[in-house]
Amino acid sequence: MINNLYMKIFILTGDENWICDLFKGEWIEHNKDSYTDNYNNADIIWILSDFCYKKIPMNVLLTKKVITTIHHIDLDKLDDKQLAHYRAIDSFTTKYHTICETTKLILEKITSKEIIIIPFWVDQSKWFHIDDKLQLRDKFKIPHNEFVVGSFQRDTEGSSIKNGSYLPKLSKGPDIFCDIIERIKNKGVNVSVILTGWRRQYVINRLNSMNVKYYYFEMINLKELNELYNCLDLYIVSSRVEGGPRSIIECACGKVPIVSTRVGIADKILANESIYDYSNIETFDICKPNINIAYNNVEQLLLPHGMINFDCLFD
Repeated sequence: MINNLYMKIFILTGDENWICDLFKGEWIEHNKDSYTDNYNNADIIWILSDFCYKKIPMNVLLTKKVITTIHHIDLDKLDDKQLAHYRAIDSFTTKYHTICETTKLILEKITSKEIIIIPFWVDQSKWFHIDDKLQLRDKFKIPHNEFVVGSFQRDTEGSSIKNGSYLPKLSKGPDIFCDIIERIKNKGVNVSVILTGWRRQYVINRLNSMNVKYYYFEMINLKELNELYNCLDLYIVSSRVEGGPRSIIECACGKVPIVSTRVGIADKILANESIYDYSNIETFDICKPNINIAYNNVEQLLLPHGMINFDCLFD
């Protein structure tokens, strides 16, 4: 898809089966002729995971055009160490990419370099609606009479797992999520929760304390993840800080009912009625999913158009 077929791009990720590795694989699949797996041969280095920039020697970074993607910045964690990290990145970055206006505004306080906002594409062959919800629930042994809520992102601070304190990753709002689940349960709803991914200890402990049933699928493939989305009655984004989150795009593409706090790209994809105020949990009660508006808004990000949007990064 890249206009200049002679341009070679190297993409750096953490190689840890994270979302950035998925983006990298999808980009290479659609731009094979423009990719190189050797950063020395690259015209452009695209740092898709900024935490691992040290994998490339500084003398190489300083001689290349470097695009750095910053997914989000948590102001509550922006201490001297984090600022030093961003200053180091700024020393070799030519141009920044981010997903939403909020992250751009924070970045502008750190750098004078160009910042381009482009939401990531979505592969509609991976994320799509499946009509037979009950058959899917049978597959995963989830009763038909439960109101099933989804949460598919990590919620526990990694540093707290070793000592067993399981502190919440506050930027992701797992405390807000659990407060909402408790609110739903207290209204007499037979609610249960589907969890996926690593570091779910905080939410699991809270759900156990509330005696709320949950189904935990720690490691699953994308096909199964799409099927789990299609088992849901509701997906709840409770984050305080986000670049995306990716779940908004995936739910919108699959016509999964979703509500969210006003973070990242939420107000670009979701109807206003589907967004609540995390500082006033009562606003969740009047929040309503609107799958049609969400799908209509996400159509601009479907392949191939959603990936073509990225051509301007490589000018």
